[in-house]
Amino acid sequence: MRLYIIRHGVTEWNELKKVQGAVDIPLAPEGVRLAEKTGEALRDVPFDICFTSPLHRAVETARLVLGKRADRVPVIPDRRIQEIDFGVLEGTRFKDENGNILSEEMKIFFTDPWKFQRPEKGENISDILARTKDFWDEKVHDASLKDKTVLIASHGCAVRALLQNVYQDPENFWHGSVPPNCGVNIVDVRNGRAVLLAEDKTYY
Repeated sequence: MRLYIIRHGVTEWNELKKVQGAVDIPLAPEGVRLAEKTGEALRDVPFDICFTSPLHRAVETARLVLGKRADRVPVIPDRRIQEIDFGVLEGTRFKDENGNILSEEMKIFFTDPWKFQRPEKGENISDILARTKDFWDEKVHDASLKDKTVLIASHGCAVRALLQNVYQDPENFWHGSVPPNCGVNIVDVRNGRAVLLAEDKTYY
């Protein structure tokens, strides 16, 4: 099994530095462009199936990456790979024009995520690790996917949570940084062993 795990393209809230998790924000024009460029670069990859977060920005990214293949490659939404839910923090601005983090909660989220307290009506790192692991375990042990090439379209925090199943390094959750928009992580899974072939690769 070969997995192509991609973060969605840029949204307006990404550009405005707003907290964006479970709120369903579509791609901005720049996000469409990045997804299309990524699709062009991956046009020869023989995808058999796609799993995507049900949020529009991920679904649209998946379909743009698949391009003409979108009509014949099954695209299956799965809430387990949806972005972390920031609850009452959703939509608040967390960075200024110079990139300085304005919110103490979000500063903790990005610098020491295990200490990020679950917001009211939201999730924490343990929550997203649990549901993405459930997805991961189900798919990598699915005999029908053993020889397939799989596209997974998700989100920054959810991608890092999924990849913890490869890194096996929970203390270093971000693995250096949040994945870039339309960054692609390629993972081979053979006999239950996952190997990272490419990390946060961009094609633009």
